Amino acid sequence: MPETALSARALEFAQTLVQMNTVSANSNLELIDFARDHLAGLGIRSRLTWNADRTKANLFATLGAGKPAGVILSGHTDTVSWDGQDWSVDPLSAIVQDWPITEGDDFRGSARLYGRGAADMKGFIAVALANAERFVESDAPFSVHLALSYEEEIGCFGVRELIADLKEADIRPLACIVGEPTLMVPAIAHKGVYRWRCCVRGKEAHSSLTPQSVNAVEMAARVVGKLRDMAELYERAERRYTGFDVPYSTASVGQFHGGIADNVVPRDAEFRYEFRNLPMVDALAMQREVEAYARSLEPAMKKVAPEAGFRFETICEIPAFQGDEKDAVTRLAQRLAGEPRTTLVAFGTEAGLFKGAGIPTVVCGPGSIAQAHQPDEYVTLEQLARCEVFMQGLADTKDIG
Repeated sequence: MPETALSARALEFAQTLVQMNTVSANSNLELIDFARDHLAGLGIRSRLTWNADRTKANLFATLGAGKPAGVILSGHTDTVSWDGQDWSVDPLSAIVQDWPITEGDDFRGSARLYGRGAADMKGFIAVALANAERFVESDAPFSVHLALSYEEEIGCFGVRELIADLKEADIRPLACIVGEPTLMVPAIAHKGVYRWRCCVRGKEAHSSLTPQSVNAVEMAARVVGKLRDMAELYERAERRYTGFDVPYSTASVGQFHGGIADNVVPRDAEFRYEFRNLPMVDALAMQREVEAYARSLEPAMKKVAPEAGFRFETICEIPAFQGDEKDAVTRLAQRLAGEPRTTLVAFGTEAGLFKGAGIPTVVCGPGSIAQAHQPDEYVTLEQLARCEVFMQGLADTKDIG
């Protein structure tokens, strides 16, 4: 593909957004206010939906009001933290540097924009905002919607409020493009990400009196073993989905805590785990199997201590996404990106939630997930330029189908 140049305005916007600290634990209102003010300068009214304490907001805006509902350009505003990572630049510097050619580097000789969120996914948002006026002035027979959400990185919480608001307002978009980093290759599927916390209550005792106790760590370990058995079953027997790096569902335990001393039988234990399910696999059924096994352990625990048992808390539910190469939005994304291919991605996105709301969806955006969440996160200007060509092509599109 011939090289294209990124507009100075798009680069300026990308640097501005990267310089904002919108780690999920923080407010995202600096970015939302920036986007709202920019759009207001073009005569565009934004709809905001808030979290409970109004420290974070989603933004939804229609560029080309009065036209039939059209295509959503969707991006999340929050980023992951960089605590404990070894960066060679300030994560909020948004510095642009040229790097020499290195063997095996897909972006050889291309300048890079560095900073947290450069790839995931402020570059996409910046290019969309920089081209907002083009969408307003477009002769396309459909509108373009801009959807910016909060708390995607910790569970896709904000976008649920945004989608609910669209339903309440009877706004019915024709399609959605989620701009997560796919190297501008349209992605038509990803696994779900479901996480739970299991809290185990036992009965403490001196370790010389174990028959009078219920060991919470040991009971928790039995459920952890069940999860491992399930993971091995998926690896051994689940129907494969060709195209994923790991073509079957997975289960894993990420954290385990319990005990206060070597000679005290622990009363409490806690662990966290996740399922990453293929699009055709029911993650909630997987969880029901875990809970049923835990309940089978409780009668023996309660004989010693009636208060003993298991408690499960949902941490996040990010549904799997399954699009289709034949979907009009997929074909549109391929045409705009100049890509005959489609791909699958291993990471979770908001696409499954948009698709679940009845909106045909595809995932396509600049940069690589290999750089996201990493020290010295970056996106190449070449990728941002390809994204800008994509946006400009969308403004000139006469037919989504």
